[in-house]
Amino acid sequence: MAKTNGAPTRASTSASAKVSAAASLGTGGETHQTASASDDRITTNHGVPVSDDQNSLKAGARGPALLEDFVLREKIQHFDHERIPERIVHARGSAAHGYFELTQSLARYTRAKVLTEVGKRTEVFTRFSTVAGGAGSVDTPRDVRGFAVKLYTREGNWDLVGNNIPVFFIQDAIKFPDLIHAVKMEADRGYPQAASAHDTFWDFIGLMPESTHMIMWVMSDRAIPRSLRMMEGFGVNTFRLLNDKDEPTFVKFHWRPKLGAQSTGWDEAVKIAGADPDFHRRDLHDAIAAGAFPEWEFGVQALSQAEADALPFDILDATKLIPEELHPIQMVGRMVLDRNPDNFFAETEQAAFLPTNLPPGIDVSEDPLLQGRLFSYQDTQLSRLGTVNFHQIPINQAKGCPFQNMQRDGHMQTQVPMGRANYEPNSLAQAGEIGGPREDPKGGFRTAPVLQDGTKVRLRPESFADHYSQARLFYRSQTEIEQAHLAGALVFELSKCTLDHVRERVLANLQNVDAGLAQRVADGLNIPLPARSAAAVEPMDMKLSPALRIVGKYPETLMGRALGILVTDGADGAVVEAVREAAEAEGATVKIVAPKVGGVALKSGKQLKADGQLAGTPSVIFDAVALVMSQDGCARLLGESAAVDFVHNAFVHLKAIGFTPEAQPLLDKAGVALDEGVVDLRAGAEGFLSPARTRQWAREPKVRILA
Repeated sequence: MAKTNGAPTRASTSASAKVSAAASLGTGGETHQTASASDDRITTNHGVPVSDDQNSLKAGARGPALLEDFVLREKIQHFDHERIPERIVHARGSAAHGYFELTQSLARYTRAKVLTEVGKRTEVFTRFSTVAGGAGSVDTPRDVRGFAVKLYTREGNWDLVGNNIPVFFIQDAIKFPDLIHAVKMEADRGYPQAASAHDTFWDFIGLMPESTHMIMWVMSDRAIPRSLRMMEGFGVNTFRLLNDKDEPTFVKFHWRPKLGAQSTGWDEAVKIAGADPDFHRRDLHDAIAAGAFPEWEFGVQALSQAEADALPFDILDATKLIPEELHPIQMVGRMVLDRNPDNFFAETEQAAFLPTNLPPGIDVSEDPLLQGRLFSYQDTQLSRLGTVNFHQIPINQAKGCPFQNMQRDGHMQTQVPMGRANYEPNSLAQAGEIGGPREDPKGGFRTAPVLQDGTKVRLRPESFADHYSQARLFYRSQTEIEQAHLAGALVFELSKCTLDHVRERVLANLQNVDAGLAQRVADGLNIPLPARSAAAVEPMDMKLSPALRIVGKYPETLMGRALGILVTDGADGAVVEAVREAAEAEGATVKIVAPKVGGVALKSGKQLKADGQLAGTPSVIFDAVALVMSQDGCARLLGESAAVDFVHNAFVHLKAIGFTPEAQPLLDKAGVALDEGVVDLRAGAEGFLSPARTRQWAREPKVRILA
């Protein structure tokens, strides 16, 4: 029961309301739960106790409802207005509370206390999101993921609003509406939802060579993450740090997951969407609820003006990254998410992130994409949340410091300012009245003193014209496995296009990235490879950057992974417990899957409770599976397609499979061939857990045709 005395509270339920209410049946057989104390009573929004919350007021038991029923009208009217406009982009999101802790001071570069006070913990609220789909779309499409962190610092909120990819599609914010219109559902037909595999998106991309680098990332496995806990985060744009002397330093911000960056496969992601549309949201919530708190390292790449000028690209170009091998990332802090939201709407949905929320010592750059974002985010919140006072919503309020100024009134104003000083300068304090807050030239926000002497022009700088060198760098830096996945993703996406000239233009552009890649995609489409398109600047070969890979970088561990054990009646309980105990000891989450949700009777006669029913708990939601069966139990499953799919999908999705010999007929029917990742559990749990710590990449060429 939501309770409030006018002040915002975290509590969603009173202590007394947790006690079971007395229940009775009404004249129509409806259930009535009655309050045991006055504090438990349902009231109207204005505090009037409600006597009956099951029936509207009518003229007789079977008569029409009466207009005077203010309880009914208020309840229905509030319900009709519960939804607010969803975000145009990043509508589908999941979030958590936590803290940021600085481990190394950046006082050399900045005066921001959040980046100079080592050991101090700053409260954060972090929201992850997909970009293209609506609020009701699935969690696992191929898409960029938003990675937005609100830090409630002592000097005001700092919103680091980024993505899980360090670059972006466009160089100038004026093209953002066009980009989003192109990737969203096509205007005349209203589909596809949360998908880029359609004509309008690729038509736009083919005509925007600056998008090519970003396309390499979005077609890579980075765009189908295994978990929100296993995503890197980037500030994307270039910012500046300012120290006590107002000396500016360019900076790029990075978040590195403790569990490493990990992905799903494409076929796996599609099947997860059907099995559990809330896969990422559930994974994040359950991990935090279980005490397995997600953690990221926080790092910076700091460059002087001279170092920025020496780069072979423009540091203000959001379609470019700074290779780690060129300028290493300096890890200076960590973020831990340790508390789930108490209410999704009040917190996750109403959270407003603004790139303009910057504490003193952190400043923006002239990046033309960032410059447009500085306006767009504030404007979006005014439309979505309906008031200039959205900063007063508890999730958006500054917590580490007071917020006060001369701004007044507005829709849904909740503060009650004292006195008549709503302007400044004023001299009311000389008369003993409240004079109000004043500016702080020393401690307040100051922008970087950067000389600007150019004429007003609508002109793209020539230093932004190289659209292919970093796309080539990214592709050629991937492992062979990742290159095949990227090529396969391009084949899939372009196969969904219906316009031949759109495909041909993209292929022509791809030749500037890598001729071999372009040929692979053309072969996958079974169409001739067109001539290479003209490049504004001829691409150059950059030194490869292994840091851009996923495969081979993440830790081989069971920490954060999920293991499913499929059992049948008559299964050996000792084997089940040995696998479960060993996996849980290494930090894995283990679930028992059975043909029926009531569980199974083990060989010992003991009943084993199931966590999931076979048809509703497929192997796509696990990182590895074990099959512990009796001979009769396996025989019964041979006629169950869900069981065959459970095993087959685990195999083709490159997951480790442990099995007891009784499960061999099911392995055979599912087309499973023995390899290092298919392990007989008679050898002990460790023999299975070793391959379960990673994917079986060597298996992939045997189970699918790679582009």
